[in-house]
Amino acid sequence: MIAVVIPCYRTKAFILPLLAQIGQDVDRIYVVDDACPERTGLYVKECCCDPRLTVIFHAENQGVGGAVLSGYVKAIDDGATVIVKLDGDGQMDPSLLPKFVIPILNGKADYVKGNRFFDLQLLESMPLIRLIGNAALSFISKACTGYWDIMDPTNGYTAVHAKILRMLPLHKIDKRYFFESDLLFRLSIVRAVVCDMPMKAKYEDEVSSLRINRVLAEFPGKYVNRFFKRIFYSYFLRDFNVGSVELLVGLFLMTIGALFGIYHWYTSNQTGIPATSGTVMLASLPIILGFQSLLAAVSYDVCNVPKRPVHLVLD
Repeated sequence: MIAVVIPCYRTKAFILPLLAQIGQDVDRIYVVDDACPERTGLYVKECCCDPRLTVIFHAENQGVGGAVLSGYVKAIDDGATVIVKLDGDGQMDPSLLPKFVIPILNGKADYVKGNRFFDLQLLESMPLIRLIGNAALSFISKACTGYWDIMDPTNGYTAVHAKILRMLPLHKIDKRYFFESDLLFRLSIVRAVVCDMPMKAKYEDEVSSLRINRVLAEFPGKYVNRFFKRIFYSYFLRDFNVGSVELLVGLFLMTIGALFGIYHWYTSNQTGIPATSGTVMLASLPIILGFQSLLAAVSYDVCNVPKRPVHLVLD
């Protein structure tokens, strides 16, 4: 069964045309009214008679992530196999939905997300500020999630296998604008296979509620937190591999070299006696070797992107 989850907040003007474009290959549609001031949920119930439709109401606004998670939980309870998430503001083309579902049904992916960076021609409609911001976030997200082969991490057009969602601690996933990035982090912990789907977003009359100052204030700390958690979970708690050894050796050598160098620099500064070339080499060599070891660890991490879909193992 294929289900679609649509979080709604100030989307009254776009929701009905969006629902009308959802094809018959979708079995269930969940519209989540996230305490929308426009009362989008009631509007949909009054004006849309699609038998596939279920409207979920939030008494208090929980954010886009909270709305999507409510839809996920309901879809899982109803027996959905693949769950697609569409925004209610009309930016996402419902006709692309089969392309997002097919890789999952064919056993090639656990999670499929849109990618507006795949083709240069697809970027023509994207505002410059979004283009720059998403490019920077994409690189940061690669390091924090370990999915080095994907772009556009904040893209909200996604499809996921219900079995994967059952493996995730849904109650721990960020409920606000960090939702997509946090979900990728959770997927990396269970080694789910994620793939990109080229798409072209539509930017018309809708107004994004995401602000640059909010991203700069909230995202860096959360990315750092997820990065260290991923390294600990993936390379020390759940596995210990070549990358783990390279990381430990690199950190050890760089720390020893730095401490040795600082100590002798301080001693030289206090006594006025210059450090010998041998002392300089003893300080710099561990740092150089440690840095090379860390580069090797990064290379291992890049090659360690999950390849086998997890939901196939669960069958």
